[in-house]
Amino acid sequence: MGNISAEFLVTKLSDAKNHFERALDCKHTEFDDLYPYMIEHPQFFWYKRYVAWSELLTIVKLSEELEMDWKQQFTQKQGEYITSRVMSSRVLDEWYETNDSKEHVS
Repeated sequence: MGNISAEFLVTKLSDAKNHFERALDCKHTEFDDLYPYMIEHPQFFWYKRYVAWSELLTIVKLSEELEMDWKQQFTQKQGEYITSRVMSSRVLDEWYETNDSKEHVS
């Protein structure tokens, strides 16, 4: 197997970010196709988000091990959430930074 190209990792990172954001937005992902019976269960969306978050963290970890800068695809806040590795309610609520957020940069 040849070396993994930076372009390949950037694509995988972008895919993982998109997957997590689709899961956050309760949009269709590959996970829905794998477990169609789960949609009827209340915990489904939490689990779906957890799976997408884990995938994102895995790709970030690979990027770090290969010394690739992954942070350029994320806002500073999103980078901080990923670095802390914990998917909290704050991550879910504040992943998309908006101008009407209560915190303002001084």
